[in-house]
Amino acid sequence: MGQTISSTRTLKAKTYILLFLMMALGSVGNTILDKGMKDLGPIDFSTRSAIWQGAFHTFTSGTIWLGICCMLLFMVCHMLVLSWADYSFVQPASSFSYGVVALLGHFALGEVITPLRWAGILVICCGVLIVGHTPPRTTQDTAESSMQPTTLERS
Repeated sequence: MGQTISSTRTLKAKTYILLFLMMALGSVGNTILDKGMKDLGPIDFSTRSAIWQGAFHTFTSGTIWLGICCMLLFMVCHMLVLSWADYSFVQPASSFSYGVVALLGHFALGEVITPLRWAGILVICCGVLIVGHTPPRTTQDTAESSMQPTTLERS
């Protein structure tokens, strides 16, 4: 019983740590990518030469590579947390990043966030709080269940 409570606490702790990292890395990564792409300006698709020039400028931008690195780290955290927590918990819980993105967009990029957009973000964040009060895992681990003897094997 004590081991179950301890493993549940450990599961919750590591899940929330990785969800925080996902939220931070994803939000910051997307914000940096946005800044990098806006600094480049619109990419011209009218000729093959213009496309290659746009691709060259995109992939030689340090800002864009920094954003890509943040997004890759986000993906690693996402994969790790999905290895033990339910997708139906992880995806809604990580949606809290919508609020972080709006704040970053407003303060770092100078975007105007309308009251209606803030209201929508507030609704999403309230949903995240509700999902956060549920257990991160509701299914038994398949590796653990394959190790458990079945009823026929016990006889």
